[in-house]
Amino acid sequence: MNYKKLWVWLSLVIIISFGILGYYGGRIYQVMPPIPERVVTEDGIELFTGQDIKDGQNVWQSIGGQELGSIWGHGAYVAPDWNADWLHREALFILDKWGHAEYGNYFIDLNEEQQAQLRARLTKEMRTNTYDEATKELVISNDRMEAFQYLSSYYSGLFMDNPELSELRDQYAIPKNTIKSQERMDLMNTFFFWSTWATVTNRPGDNVSYTNNWPSEVLVENRPTSELIIWSIISFVMLLAGVGALAWYFAVQRHKEPHLPEVYPEKDPLLGLAPTPSMKATLKYFWIVTALIVVQVGLGAVTAHYAVEGSGFYGIPIQEWIPYSVTRTWHTQLGILWIATAWLATGLYMAPAVSGYEPKWQRGLVNFLFICLLIIVVGSMAGQWMGVFQKFDFQANFWFGHQGFEYVDLGRFWQIFLTVGLFLWLFLMGRALLPAFKKSSEDRHLLAMFLLAATAIPLFYIPGLLWGQQSHLAMAEYWRWWIVHLWVEGFFEVFATVVMAFLFTRMGLLRTGTATASVLFSTIIFLFGGIIGTFHHLYFSGTPMGVLAYGAVFSALEVVPLVLIGFEAYENLTLSRTREWVKEYKYAIYCFVSVAFWNLVGAGLFGFFINPPISLYYMQGLNTTPLHGHTALFGVYGMLGIGLMLFCLKGLTRQKHWKTKLLSFSFWAINIGLLLMALLSLLPVGLLQTWASFEHGMWYARSAEFLQKDIVQTFVWLRLIGDTIFAIGILALGWFIIGLKTGRSLLDKNAIS
Repeated sequence: MNYKKLWVWLSLVIIISFGILGYYGGRIYQVMPPIPERVVTEDGIELFTGQDIKDGQNVWQSIGGQELGSIWGHGAYVAPDWNADWLHREALFILDKWGHAEYGNYFIDLNEEQQAQLRARLTKEMRTNTYDEATKELVISNDRMEAFQYLSSYYSGLFMDNPELSELRDQYAIPKNTIKSQERMDLMNTFFFWSTWATVTNRPGDNVSYTNNWPSEVLVENRPTSELIIWSIISFVMLLAGVGALAWYFAVQRHKEPHLPEVYPEKDPLLGLAPTPSMKATLKYFWIVTALIVVQVGLGAVTAHYAVEGSGFYGIPIQEWIPYSVTRTWHTQLGILWIATAWLATGLYMAPAVSGYEPKWQRGLVNFLFICLLIIVVGSMAGQWMGVFQKFDFQANFWFGHQGFEYVDLGRFWQIFLTVGLFLWLFLMGRALLPAFKKSSEDRHLLAMFLLAATAIPLFYIPGLLWGQQSHLAMAEYWRWWIVHLWVEGFFEVFATVVMAFLFTRMGLLRTGTATASVLFSTIIFLFGGIIGTFHHLYFSGTPMGVLAYGAVFSALEVVPLVLIGFEAYENLTLSRTREWVKEYKYAIYCFVSVAFWNLVGAGLFGFFINPPISLYYMQGLNTTPLHGHTALFGVYGMLGIGLMLFCLKGLTRQKHWKTKLLSFSFWAINIGLLLMALLSLLPVGLLQTWASFEHGMWYARSAEFLQKDIVQTFVWLRLIGDTIFAIGILALGWFIIGLKTGRSLLDKNAIS
């Protein structure tokens, strides 16, 4: 088969897509909200400096950053979005001040004409850009100065120890004295002011704010722009066009392809594969993966409970030792780490299996890498705990503590350590795989994809090192999504797709030519929308309109290949029934079927539900985001990691047969629990919040007033049903894997070593 055209298309997609991604990175740098050197009143009084704003961002990062409320919509969901909250409170303070001065009453008690007059005046006041590019000064009115002083006092009381705000602190899961000193609190208030100023102040020469008028706030005319609506419509059209084009292509190809009879092996071809010392050494990786899954789920239960009991866990005051920002940090970080570890271990297992070659010192290096990963996990978690408890200064926190950015919270030292570890993993993969190129030309293209995908994993973690301690928030967000979207959702999936193809070809269930063409084509389609689709995370992060346009179109195209994912699920299910011996791999293959289901539901339906600009304008930072996050991250990547782990564990047990009743229970409990978590709690709460956001504004949808409503709390508690079933399924999986070691999960009692 001639693969030249597929390689050419893949090269073009990668080059052009990253060209566009890089170009708009430069544009973001040019048009991002300016940080003034000084913020002064109209009387010339200096309130604070640009350095104060940068230091204030570091304070915010040190207490957990995006793990405690959100900024520009990115972060956690129990506490408010601080920009939406600040903006609404600032607007009401000024309106009440004017209402008393001119009409002797609060704004809410005025008639419609009086309210309209004051709103128009406030809109002009807050949307007019008073930043002077020549002097680098931002001039604000005396009214805004008074609002800043009032809000600084309010937030100081909230994050420190004002007893009048103790109930609100509990509802937001913010411990008393989260910030230990007034000096640090004053700095964080400057950051809150500046990041909120960017959400409402028009760009120079435009009538749209730096964040494209996000968040919604009727008091200052923060409303969706016409461009936002138009590009949303175009995204729907592109989705339909993409689905139609792909369906037509599949129909044509299936008509052209010769229908060759499938010949499957009568016996398991992998039975003759004797695990090498380095392959056996990967077993401990899977034990750690299992332990991390269990710990992550436990932390998830505690984190979810903070939504109903902000100061503890069923009366236990755990907030004093592991507050919400810590449990959520560890929960999200461990999710990435155990999934990545499962995939990395699978690569280390597969490389010698594919080539039949065990390089010198391979086992020792695999063990060394394992120790490094343990140090990174434990060290980064300890540093994050110390950061949240304010044990570090700003620089030490950046290097060893809590960076405050969701999914990349670990300090810079640990990031560098992890990057070096990933390149060591690539070296181990490469040296084991290279001899396979000399053996057979038939596998060469698939092997090339294997090495290419493996190379992308360490290479595309490097963007996580490209922001600094005091980098502009817009640029830090740009690079952060290279990690979260491109690394986690992009190239790891490409790598996993190649690994699955190798597994099925080695088992004789797929022809090498078919698998190679399928992997190349799938990668082209996925990356065509996926690379530029990164922009859908950046609509409201201080970015230009081009980011919104490209993000809307290509995030819609990301969904296109997922629409036909049912074919993949059906084919995997069919493979599980081809021969009697294939049943030994039944639940590993079932995990791949589950991946296809969650790809369609979690990544496809729930993902596109929030991705169009007009949807995200009202939904960003609501429970519709963890709805997509849980069903896509665990449903797709987590189940894929579990499936790969089961394949490798089966290879390590070789001739031994498994008792699968517990594994069957685990599989169904995990998937049913995840579905119930989504449908009984996250989806209804997210929809209620969306309605509140549309009717009143983002501030209200994220407020304690709304989230403490009886109906919302009822749906929050209903999550307990799905969470419990899910957790029991995870514990059953852990018990089964422990049983592989003890012999309890084996029909023949000899445990694996």
